[in-house]
Amino acid sequence: MASHSEATHKKYFADQFDDEEVLFLFRKHPVVMRKGLILGLIGPVIGVLPAAIHPDFGMNVFLLGFLVGLVLGLIIFFPSWIGWHFSVFIVTDQRFIQIKQKGLFTRSVSDLALHQIQAVSSEINGIQETLLGFGTITMRTYVGDIVIHDVHHPAKIQKRIVGVLRDLGISGVNYPLSTTTDHEEQTQEV
Repeated sequence: MASHSEATHKKYFADQFDDEEVLFLFRKHPVVMRKGLILGLIGPVIGVLPAAIHPDFGMNVFLLGFLVGLVLGLIIFFPSWIGWHFSVFIVTDQRFIQIKQKGLFTRSVSDLALHQIQAVSSEINGIQETLLGFGTITMRTYVGDIVIHDVHHPAKIQKRIVGVLRDLGISGVNYPLSTTTDHEEQTQEV
């Protein structure tokens, strides 16, 4: 029989370890769907073109064309929404997981142990990012930098990640101020 703590432990994603707790997750800003939205809006425009060119077709053709165009637009927009909705970044008490979904059939998952993160920074660059509240988060790690573009409220996310690292007792590498070792200092004094 499972203990009470095991019975109440809920798994939020398939690769979650049994002893792992999800602290928070975040997504990119919805602005990443802009290309799909713009292409999707072309659908209703194309649908009403026959009625716009020949007004004598009547309102029924206009409405039917608009509805068909709307369905076409939603079909065009759907892969962008899937890519945004199912691309998530998960921070647990043990690791940082990056799940990227591109369209319907491409998915990549990578994870990084939290103790490998050395520094976290955020940047908002330009008028569009400032007005819409998105930017870039960069995590410096032992294996290289992880750069996440188009993050919604990057300064808040950075603060939460740094808070998690601090709460878990994980801090960046402390480099010595002096480049000489104790042995070299002792030999220089003699």
